[in-house]
Amino acid sequence: MTKAENDLKNIELVMKAADAPFDTVCFHAQQAAEKYIKALLTFYGIAFGKSHDLPELALLLPSTSRVPSEVGDLSELTDAAVIARYPGEAEEFNRETAEKLLKQAQIVKASVLAELRRSGLL
Repeated sequence: MTKAENDLKNIELVMKAADAPFDTVCFHAQQAAEKYIKALLTFYGIAFGKSHDLPELALLLPSTSRVPSEVGDLSELTDAAVIARYPGEAEEFNRETAEKLLKQAQIVKASVLAELRRSGLL
């Protein structure tokens, strides 16, 4: 979760720039969400392999987990991380998209932390 927090700190710093590289903001938003979900999977002792597909990872959570319903469809975050890695496609990112994906990553964080609190870990 420390690594996820570092992704969110990176976003906070970059978004202050007038010429913020929104592709990297979107990439780090996906990374933060992925790390939080993987932390929860680790807590439950669920193996997850090397997948970066957030909807796929969320499906691995136990049926009692509230996270999948609370965070909604994570496909756009997953897609953004892939697109951000390749030249030519990253130009589609703008402040509005970056803020939207950051908000979704923050929802993932809040949902995971709430579940860990309910489980008595935090």
